[in-house]
Amino acid sequence: MEVMKGCGCGCVWSHINIDFARIFLLWFVIVFYDLFGAAVFSALERPSELEAHCRWNRQLAEFVQDHQVPSEGLCELLGHYEEAIAAGIRMEAWRPRWDLLVSGAFYFVATVASTIG
Repeated sequence: MEVMKGCGCGCVWSHINIDFARIFLLWFVIVFYDLFGAAVFSALERPSELEAHCRWNRQLAEFVQDHQVPSEGLCELLGHYEEAIAAGIRMEAWRPRWDLLVSGAFYFVATVASTIG
């Protein structure tokens, strides 16, 4: 009891303020580190992305010109194809995505169990 007698109520608030300052400083460092990493990653990857986008536009224009198909129709078809791929639909009917083999559902369950727990 005598140890706390000289401390008073100010020590408790002082301790809480120091903890809050440490947490805030840690949060600030993490956010700054993330922003710095994002800037570096963007600076390294953006030129390749722009080059690939230009290459894709050239290929698309050449295909439209060579095969005399309307650009809008081709873009619509490619949009549907992209949606199918994002939904997990495979073009090869002989290879289902959620089979019982290691390449399908078993692999997914094993990955979830080992990473999430």
